[in-house]
Amino acid sequence: MSEEAELIAKQMAYVDTIRAIGVRERNLGFLLCLGGSLALIWISVQTEAGAISAIGFTALAVIFVGWGLFFYSIVKRTRYVRAHPFDPNA
Repeated sequence: MSEEAELIAKQMAYVDTIRAIGVRERNLGFLLCLGGSLALIWISVQTEAGAISAIGFTALAVIFVGWGLFFYSIVKRTRYVRAHPFDPNA
């Protein structure tokens, strides 16, 4: 295997490692945002109060928690990259 091919293989492994960080948090955040959005749409169709109801406020809270998980996964990934920069000689 040539040096260039080895470097590309190491870079791909590094990128795969970075992509694997925070997968659960991202997926859970996506599901919470999706579920909260669907609940908000459903309550808006079912009642006149819409988002100004207990279910509407709960749906908004679930969406905010989902976005918080997205943000947490970004911070987690950024911290890993700063602590473990790519080193082709490793």
